[in-house]
Amino acid sequence: MLKQAPSLTDLEHSTEFWSRHIGITEADAQHMLSCIGAASVQALVGSIVPQAITSQQAMALPQPVTEVQALAQMRAIAQKNQRLKSFIGQGYYGTHLPGVILRNVLENPAWYTAYTPYQAEISQGRMEALVNFQTMVTDLTGMDIANASMLDEATAAAEAMTLAKRSVKAKGNVFIMAGDAHPQTIAVVQTRAAPLGIVVKLADSQQEWNDLLAQDDYFAVLEQYPSTSGRLGEEGDDVKTAHAKGAAYIVATDLLALTLLVPPGEWGLGDPAGEADIVIGSTQRFGMPMGAGGPHAGFMACKDNFKRSLPGRLVGVSVDAHGQPAYRLALQTREQHIRREKATSNICTAQVLPAVIASMYAVYHGPDGLKRIAQRVARYTAILSRGLAQLGYTEVHADGAAFDTLCLKTGARTAELAQRAVAKGANLRTAWEEYLCISLDETTTRVDIELLWSIFAKEGQALPSIEALDDGSDLIPAPLRRASVFLTHPVFNSYHSETAMLRYLRRLSDKDLALDRSMIPLGSCTMKLNATSEMIPITWPEFADLHPYAPADQLAGYAELDAQLRQWLCAITGYAGVSLQPNAGSQGEYAGLLAIKAFHEAKGNSQRNICLIPSSAHGTNPASAQMVGLQVVVTACDKHGNVDVDDLKAKCEQYSDRLACIMITYPSTHGVFETRVREICDLVHQHGGRVYVDGANMNAMVGLAQPGQFGGDVSHLNLHKTFCIPHGGGGPGVGPVCVVEDLVPFLPGTINQTSTVGPVSAAPYGNAAVLPISWMYIRMMGDAGLRQATQNAILSANYISAQLKDHFPTLYASDNGRVAHECILDLRPIKDACGVTAEDVAKRLIDYGFHAPTLSFPVPGTLMVEPTESESRDELDRFIAAMIQIREEIRQVENGTWPQDNNPLCNAPHTAATLLRSDWSAPYSREVAAYPLESLQHSKYWSPVGRVDNVYGDRNLFCSCLPVDAYAN
Repeated sequence: MLKQAPSLTDLEHSTEFWSRHIGITEADAQHMLSCIGAASVQALVGSIVPQAITSQQAMALPQPVTEVQALAQMRAIAQKNQRLKSFIGQGYYGTHLPGVILRNVLENPAWYTAYTPYQAEISQGRMEALVNFQTMVTDLTGMDIANASMLDEATAAAEAMTLAKRSVKAKGNVFIMAGDAHPQTIAVVQTRAAPLGIVVKLADSQQEWNDLLAQDDYFAVLEQYPSTSGRLGEEGDDVKTAHAKGAAYIVATDLLALTLLVPPGEWGLGDPAGEADIVIGSTQRFGMPMGAGGPHAGFMACKDNFKRSLPGRLVGVSVDAHGQPAYRLALQTREQHIRREKATSNICTAQVLPAVIASMYAVYHGPDGLKRIAQRVARYTAILSRGLAQLGYTEVHADGAAFDTLCLKTGARTAELAQRAVAKGANLRTAWEEYLCISLDETTTRVDIELLWSIFAKEGQALPSIEALDDGSDLIPAPLRRASVFLTHPVFNSYHSETAMLRYLRRLSDKDLALDRSMIPLGSCTMKLNATSEMIPITWPEFADLHPYAPADQLAGYAELDAQLRQWLCAITGYAGVSLQPNAGSQGEYAGLLAIKAFHEAKGNSQRNICLIPSSAHGTNPASAQMVGLQVVVTACDKHGNVDVDDLKAKCEQYSDRLACIMITYPSTHGVFETRVREICDLVHQHGGRVYVDGANMNAMVGLAQPGQFGGDVSHLNLHKTFCIPHGGGGPGVGPVCVVEDLVPFLPGTINQTSTVGPVSAAPYGNAAVLPISWMYIRMMGDAGLRQATQNAILSANYISAQLKDHFPTLYASDNGRVAHECILDLRPIKDACGVTAEDVAKRLIDYGFHAPTLSFPVPGTLMVEPTESESRDELDRFIAAMIQIREEIRQVENGTWPQDNNPLCNAPHTAATLLRSDWSAPYSREVAAYPLESLQHSKYWSPVGRVDNVYGDRNLFCSCLPVDAYAN
């Protein structure tokens, strides 16, 4: 009998992407199910996800399409955007990203699939790049220390405000801002200040500025240098005035401008009283495209006395077990996962990949190249200004001094000229109704200068001559001209040819362990496939080259993308409304709590300020609650890690009149679906509170359960987890906030709309440039594909738990012994028995070629494993084999074959240099150290450093590029 031919629908193969994304085949699944003891994937999942919350209906998503079809549809959306030449400025500028950095960093999975560098030994490459970033920022700002990036300039300003509030002597509650700061910075600071009871006062004139500085009620001041209108002004005397009152002085600045301008750290001319305390800004113009607003790496630098309260990540230099220099994340005791509501640093507040790009832009161009770019911009600005004066535009804001921005008083002709510019293919910025601002950048050419003159020239008026107006000078006053050198370290003076740069980038990436090498089994972090087809659109010019504050009709493609993605996320979560503006999971939490707080206040219930948080919750939860002025009350968990409902009832009754909300993570932080979640939600609602469901573990629920339907009022999602935006070494991210119907009016607004809650990010669409990644993922998976992905994630976690149960028991499980999408392996008895710690196992896994699971979170002495749906059974088995072999090594310590203080685990990771030493004296062979499994003979990752000394690094804090002779020992 002839085999029936496949149907045309089968041949069209619209679901082909499923098998690209999901690593488990049907045959693999059957084997894994037999090991677990389950009849089918559906039966397994049905025994894990409580029936009371299981969603029975299909999600309202379009049918899946192939990768080719999805890219074609994405291209059609992109082409609805209009690419006009942007002269808007306002913190966003055109750039030329060098091709060697574009191809080998931004488009390279060795860089974009890496995780946050908490495991220092396998993160030396990206941490060297971040130390370059920190050095670049400190050199250009003239400050003592800088962090490894912030989310954007506006949120950096908000963080600087709160840093000053907790650090200075002044007891006032007023924050003074120059009205000539970027509008989005002012708006985000105002959003952050309101729930904390901080009063933001704007100075819209020099007289108002002087009057406010003369008062005694402020704790900090922020000015923009150069200002949003282009004004320059070294404010040493104003700094002294603020310091005399015990207040901090914050400067928002532009790093390219600082190659020519006196940096804020040198304003005092040697007198510290005249120097800025904190300097913030954006590194966007160091190579990153505008991307309708992000992702871009903000920065923060400060004086030395602020360093231990400096928010964000800080990469420091320590030593490894062999005395060699090694990088690590410094001062982690500030972090939210440790200090919770008392934290000064947010583990999500970073944009690592854009920071790496900015640092490499500086490495590639070097100090001379950066200065040449800045000089060209400044020279064009001067020529443009002189030509406009010839055309009759002589009234220029800021007395004519400028770096890259001119602000012309155009009066009644303002709107007409702005429209004329659009007709000629350019965007200008309207300010104060009667001014037009023009900002130049790295991409400006002579043709652009002539285009601008043609916009302002009257009918028949001859255009000026560039050659005639170029006298070799710019518009920077002599007292403001920088005299100090910068970027003198060899790293910024060695890699200016493409060959040298290419090899430097390869050398750094070879030191790291990213998803392109092996599984990263981090619990709670969902390190899954970031498919190439999903990544392709982010560098398309139609997405990359748009200014976030271009006219709305020019952003039609982004608006459609935003609307579709929000609609799909509503369908997936069961919520009524979504904002994609939050540019990190932490910002999504923050925005969700702002919505809850604003809702209660709108109802006249401002006394509702208690936030209940189970003791097992993510550390970001209590810290976010504190950020919006809520009081955290911790509720107990039972011995299985579930919410103690009896204790919750007591707390609800105790705080009934003041209850604002509860924050729960579902599935729980312990990787289990709690069966009483509906009861928990109902209980809080009965007492007038709202329910925040942390969406960090959404990868266990997509297609199976909807938090907006089982009792959640608010959730944030992590598009850089569940929806495939890559982690990028710790950023970029997107943390959408999802809400029920009555909370939709309290979603984040923008600077261009009146809203109850202000913006939480600098750009209206947040990290808009990476949204195509999640759009592509959902479009190619569809309802059935997403559900299958979730089921396989649960299958893989239970497979690992079952295969390792006799070696490393799972700490928390449901009554039937199942877990959700992750499992916590309990190593505490091993430490008690023989001294081998969870950290020893984590470091030994490096010798086996694996990134460690999540270490000691949420329970000290454990490892939390999340395999995701993207890993193949072969990779899962490779990890299982490594863990079983490590358990055998532990037994060698337990039985006394190897000493507790000299064995492959406590000495891990082993470097090649160590193994080559002639005085090898370990009680185990070099082969055991390097090749504990035969499979490693064919593919071996070598740790570039031995185990890093964390204590040394914090006691000897050093956060800049190492001296050239540092490796001499």
